[in-house]
Amino acid sequence: MTTVATRPDRAGVPSRRRSGRRAAVAATAALLLAVALLASLALGSRPLAVDQVWQALTAPDGGEATTIVRELRLPRTALGLTVGLALAVAGVLFQALTRNPLAEPRILGISAGASFGVVLAIAVFGVASLAGYVWFAVAGALAAGLLVLAVASGTREGASPVTLALVGAALDASLAAGVYAMLSIDARTFEEYRFWVVGGLTGRDVGVAGQVLPFVLAGLALAALVARGLDALALGDDVARGLGHRIGLVRLGGGAAAVLLTGAAVAAAGPIAFVGLAVPHLARALVGADHRWTLAISALLGPALLLGADVVGRLVAPPGEVPAGIVTALVGAPLLAYLVRRAKVMTA
Repeated sequence: MTTVATRPDRAGVPSRRRSGRRAAVAATAALLLAVALLASLALGSRPLAVDQVWQALTAPDGGEATTIVRELRLPRTALGLTVGLALAVAGVLFQALTRNPLAEPRILGISAGASFGVVLAIAVFGVASLAGYVWFAVAGALAAGLLVLAVASGTREGASPVTLALVGAALDASLAAGVYAMLSIDARTFEEYRFWVVGGLTGRDVGVAGQVLPFVLAGLALAALVARGLDALALGDDVARGLGHRIGLVRLGGGAAAVLLTGAAVAAAGPIAFVGLAVPHLARALVGADHRWTLAISALLGPALLLGADVVGRLVAPPGEVPAGIVTALVGAPLLAYLVRRAKVMTA
């Protein structure tokens, strides 16, 4: 009787290796986020030790460290976590829906809609507090997104990536003109708007993060629902239909998620650059094009980048601060250039 030697099945080896690598990337990204959270609570013009931070969080005694952590740094850390996550996930959605690797919130006029809402709140309704005009910014962003989708859907090509980009660019220019017109005739509005438009986490209390959190959670839920559809959409509309996906619903759900996330983030912290543009590229370079993984890794790297930028802004010019929006632009531009160069080298 003879025995036949069998070779181990290696068909699943690449898949297991890929899953293991992605899990390692996720763990590293989570660690980076944890470090950024701790740095945001501990570092600033008055640095604190880790044990002081821990005591202020778990056993507040009313001392200086407790006041600094709980009243100053914890609110901006919570806001940075919320805004960074929202911008990064929205960037993934915009780039997937438009099939444009350079897509960001401005491409659909969302940021301009939020800016228009803020200026309208200050100039027309006399709103003077950040907590007050957050709602106007969210409403402006949602209205801009809905208008772009409605106009694009009414064209002969429908809500195609090119049509969405063109309609969004036109709306962005129109709303920007309206914003500048109101600013040019009202100095008080300009002074209020200038503080918001730079983009940053300073001066916001914990209530601002609470105001926008429901919009962020709704956007994340929609993003999770359409993740598989985005993978199919990347192969083209015909292929996506052949795979059984309803591309209209995928685009509607993804677009609604992106608008909710962007509107909430821009309303709370102003138009912060490059988080929604650079982080999705970094996530795809690390875990590939599977949108479930890209969304998850972006949700970890986005707040880590924004909180890291906020910490750097506190330390470079004490006792003053550089707004996080300026730091992300300075860091994000070379990071994006490196990622694009790396992609060209890999495809050459």
